Amino acid sequence: MANAATIRPLKADEAIRLAELAREIWLRHYSAIISIEQIDYMLAQRYSPALIRAQLASPAHAWRVAERDGTLVGFAHAVLMESEVKLDKLYVHPDHQHHGLGAELLEQVRKWTHKTGGSRLTLQVNRHNSLALSAYRKYGFVITEARVCDIGGGFVMDDYFMELKLE
Repeated sequence: MANAATIRPLKADEAIRLAELAREIWLRHYSAIISIEQIDYMLAQRYSPALIRAQLASPAHAWRVAERDGTLVGFAHAVLMESEVKLDKLYVHPDHQHHGLGAELLEQVRKWTHKTGGSRLTLQVNRHNSLALSAYRKYGFVITEARVCDIGGGFVMDDYFMELKLE
């Protein structure tokens, strides 16, 4: 990669760009794991520009993006939930993976977690998402349970719950 990426907070006027990036990443990554119908359903639930803007307005949410040459190439979203922070989203476009962007985005979430007083990071990851499972283990996350969650629309998430205790 010629130019280094910048990690920074997401701006409200970038919500549509972020939703488009999420769609591109999800279609490339998840189509081998879940149906296109479930991808569309989950994207509509989690990445509407109105929802993203509302989260940006809340101090309980943190959005960070990785930008290279004016293009968004990755993002993370975390939400404060009492004494823990849930890493709700962490994605890097496949063309920009394996260059440390996921680690940089995770580090920004860790810093935000410390600022909020959170003592641990939690997340959910599809049990069949071996790439993400490997990365999260590398970063120190451990599996705490496995659960199938009904998300409506006739769909379920077959996930591992993972956590990282912070010092």
